[in-house]
Amino acid sequence: MKPKATEKPQFSFELFPPKTDTGMEKLRAHVRQLARLDPLFFSVTYGAGGSTQERTFETVSWLRGEGIETAPHISAIGASREHIHNILEHYREQGIRRIVALRGDMPSGMGEAGDFPYANELVEFTRAETGDHFHIEVAAYPEFHPQAPDAGTDLWNFKRKVNAGANGAITQYFYNADAYFRFVESCEKLGVDIPIVPGIMPINNYVQLARFSDACGAEIPRWIRKRLQGFGDDIDSIRAFGIDVVTALCERLLAHDAPGLHFYTMNQAGPTIQIWDNLGLPRRQDD
Repeated sequence: MKPKATEKPQFSFELFPPKTDTGMEKLRAHVRQLARLDPLFFSVTYGAGGSTQERTFETVSWLRGEGIETAPHISAIGASREHIHNILEHYREQGIRRIVALRGDMPSGMGEAGDFPYANELVEFTRAETGDHFHIEVAAYPEFHPQAPDAGTDLWNFKRKVNAGANGAITQYFYNADAYFRFVESCEKLGVDIPIVPGIMPINNYVQLARFSDACGAEIPRWIRKRLQGFGDDIDSIRAFGIDVVTALCERLLAHDAPGLHFYTMNQAGPTIQIWDNLGLPRRQDD
């Protein structure tokens, strides 16, 4: 069974808020390059327990000032109802119409999960507070959440977020397209009919990728891991191989009617643009 597609594939890019002013200047330069690809939106991450809240607000405000559609992340863990209410009102006043609602990870040393232990509760609260103002994206895990006791439980947890009012989902990154196709098919059997957009992670740095993947439960197929290990410190070979692997993954996803692609850019325009051009996707030529 093919994944449910929209009429036209939709593309989006994820950013994380820089910790320094220098980092912010670099981010702005990369965003201006990526904006020429006309993505549907840029999402901006939000640190566990609100640890990057001010930087997230700063990044979102700059994007909005540039006239760029923006989808801020909101993390439930450690947050009170009042805090989330204030954030929602802040974004509504800025004209934000899309958010990414996440459970988030429990920060080290935090004793309580706050008023929203689970993402479906955050989605439900957002709907109760703001009605249909926000298009709500939630997370999905084709290779299943690392804390889920089993695949069936993880699927039902995802369905709870959809039932609470989610409009769409963005997946954790993966390199096995069959895992995505099987996940979407399983969701359809449960009556889930929202677009589930694949999350795409370009490969730039093997050590960093392995660390991220071990933490979030994303599998690096053995053949890819071994090839990357074999390149050692040859960064150029790692990146060239990574571009080829991720391009092939994206080609297969789009050929099988994935509703779009969401690129985890890691605040670097180059790899995403290379993959974009390899896929033959259009870019704006008016600036």
